[in-house]
Amino acid sequence: MTGERTFAYGERVLLLDQKRRRYLIELAQGGEFHSHAGFVPHSEIISVVEGSVVRSTRGAEYTALRPTLEDFVLEMPRGAQVIYPKDLAPICVLADIAPGVKVFESGIGSGALSMTMLRWGASIVGYEIREDFANRARANVTSFLGEEVLDRYVVRIADSYEGIALEDGPFDRVVLDLPEPWQVVPHAEHVLRPGGILVAYTPSILQAARTRETLKGRWIDTRTIEVLHRGWHIDGQAVRPDHRMVAHTGFLTVGRFLGKGHRTIGDSVDIEDESEDQGSM
Repeated sequence: MTGERTFAYGERVLLLDQKRRRYLIELAQGGEFHSHAGFVPHSEIISVVEGSVVRSTRGAEYTALRPTLEDFVLEMPRGAQVIYPKDLAPICVLADIAPGVKVFESGIGSGALSMTMLRWGASIVGYEIREDFANRARANVTSFLGEEVLDRYVVRIADSYEGIALEDGPFDRVVLDLPEPWQVVPHAEHVLRPGGILVAYTPSILQAARTRETLKGRWIDTRTIEVLHRGWHIDGQAVRPDHRMVAHTGFLTVGRFLGKGHRTIGDSVDIEDESEDQGSM
């Protein structure tokens, strides 16, 4: 059939067993996938097309698929806790990530958010204080997206609480996964374009509230949301919500930057500012 292609060495494959357990492997010459149900030589996987069933030495069956971004994020090697897929897509929508958008990201972690924004076409300058996390993020990003993506992905060992280098900007977006994102807001105001967007991911509502307090004066349309993920059991006429759901993971706080010379409507201004405005009428 047109479009069918077999797997190749060096490619990642997702194996799903009959109980929907997932195994992410990288195909290598002479390699073998081992489980409690025997092993599958990698050489047998590269000879089949996506969607084929391969069998272990003990007869266990696995469906071979190319991993999606969701698959990779959930199964990839981690140096830190990842942002889950249920939050990754909303972050990209709230931040209006698109091809050509330049993003400042801090709190790189294992690279899940980086690879999502890069796949949506953004260019990223990231600050990470831990070198092992930075190296893990680069490895995960290139493993899934390829080496060519490094043209749009720069990770520096730096502390965004202390500042953002002006030469790294200006930025269209600021995306933060940090314990104290409010410390970065004043620095973001020096490098974010007017109309730019900041999104902060925080596990605690107290962190979100503190961030919102900081997003005043030069920020507009600030809001905080929480995304809940509930699956459904559907088996013929038996339809009900799943007994388990992915509920709280974090809060997403977003605001738009007006620029240094602007303020939100209704904010107080000093007499000098008012006289200047009246004099220009």
